Amino acid sequence: QVQLVESGGGLVHPGGSLRLSCVGSGTIFSMYTMRWYCQAPGKQRELVASINTRGSTDYADSVKGRFTISRDNAKNTVYLEMNSLKPEDTAVYLCNAEQYFTKFNTWGQGTQVTVSS
Repeated sequence: QVQLVESGGGLVHPGGSLRLSCVGSGTIFSMYTMRWYCQAPGKQRELVASINTRGSTDYADSVKGRFTISRDNAKNTVYLEMNSLKPEDTAVYLCNAEQYFTKFNTWGQGTQVTVSS
């Protein structure tokens, strides 16, 4: 099964940008739908963005026009480009992989994003 490791989180001022990365290993990365979720303290985990095996993308309304999800199958990596960040974007961001045929899910450990002045 795939193993996932996220990176790229940190502290940024409102209006700033971050680029998150999620590297997968141990399987055929291209056969997975990849998703980014966020979870703020005391709140439920929310879907932020997804990209399927054909490269089609989808976004939560709250991040449309600000965030971009992409994947590089040759590098086994999915990215989340985050622009115009707001304090309400503060959360742990987690990478999720769903195998196309079996629907088996795997989660990364998460990376903290804090947007504050």
